[in-house]
Amino acid sequence: MFHVTVKSPDSIDVAVEKLVTNLKEQEFGVLWDFDLRSKLEEKGQTFDEDFRVLEVCNPKVAKDVLSRNLLAGYFLPCKMVVYVDQGVTKIGMPKPTHLISALEDKELTSHAKDVEERLTIAMNQTISG
Repeated sequence: MFHVTVKSPDSIDVAVEKLVTNLKEQEFGVLWDFDLRSKLEEKGQTFDEDFRVLEVCNPKVAKDVLSRNLLAGYFLPCKMVVYVDQGVTKIGMPKPTHLISALEDKELTSHAKDVEERLTIAMNQTISG
């Protein structure tokens, strides 16, 4: 599978708040919190579910990855989503290892594996407490 997705017992706002806190513990910051539903409604489009897109980054890792291969910037910052699907709050992300595999570079894959593990920890902490 190209993604990791978990279910949260919390509302979308609470899940985002917890996720942001847990991302900080993993040394990731949120660069942008985009409310897709509101933006679509602002543009005259009805969208029934809440859907937030978080762009997250660890500056040191980003610098290391970009210093090795500028094409890795196509995958930065990491994208995480928090949304409601049929009444269930979900938190997910595309797997960094899946994305970076297109560059066929073992060192970059190692960075992506570390990022994926840390982001997954933050997601799991968000749903467990």
